[in-house]
Amino acid sequence: MFFTPPPSALVRAHFGEKPGVFGKIIFGMPGDIVEHRGAEVLVAGQVVARMKRFTRRGERLEPGPVGAVPDGCFFVATPHADGFDSRYAAIGFVCGRQILGTGEALL
Repeated sequence: MFFTPPPSALVRAHFGEKPGVFGKIIFGMPGDIVEHRGAEVLVAGQVVARMKRFTRRGERLEPGPVGAVPDGCFFVATPHADGFDSRYAAIGFVCGRQILGTGEALL
């Protein structure tokens, strides 16, 4: 999924005042349950990512939302350990007007 990230101090600090489009994998659909178990993030009972406490610059990373993914929203992530996605509050669930489109992996 491709989307515009929500405005936040963390997004501005790392991606500038006008960040580009983010592209992530949809791991959670509306109604799926998101949980945190320590650093692990689970969606529908499956571990999809691990959270870090700080960015490489030392900024605190707040955990993202838990509970049911709301209607019209998605939990998006990446398998990369340094992914900046729904596992963190600065991104959260991706909903409605943020969504620009979808794509397919080429490789």
